[in-house]
Amino acid sequence: MADAEPDIDTPKVTRLKQRAEFLACARAPSVARGSVVVQALARHDGDRTIRVGFTATKRIGGAVVRNRAKRRLREAARRILPQAGQAGTDYVIIARGGAPTRPWERLLDDVKSALIRLAADRAAALSDPRHASSPITEPQRPRP
Repeated sequence: MADAEPDIDTPKVTRLKQRAEFLACARAPSVARGSVVVQALARHDGDRTIRVGFTATKRIGGAVVRNRAKRRLREAARRILPQAGQAGTDYVIIARGGAPTRPWERLLDDVKSALIRLAADRAAALSDPRHASSPITEPQRPRP
């Protein structure tokens, strides 16, 4: 069987790794759904790449539990972001208390519904002139 051609319209997905990138997303709009919180920051730099980072606080458990939660979130993002994510956007997906044990289909649904809600909020802000200075439409500058 021949290798399938990559879809040209599907943006590439890479990882956020620097603290400043995570902090920039922390000031962006966010949506909590079930066992995840998703923060989204439109970059406005012309690059269609979707960048994503993952985090889990000590509040959800020890290192083993946090790592399990992040592994599950990475796989959920790998499956969902190319279709439901917006090109040129940075996402941070934060594990909440139920992320390590939530049934897989519900975890996928949590991530997907949060991404859809963020996209809808951004589209509404872009179409409403009263919100021209909304943080959804303007790029955020990192604090010194």
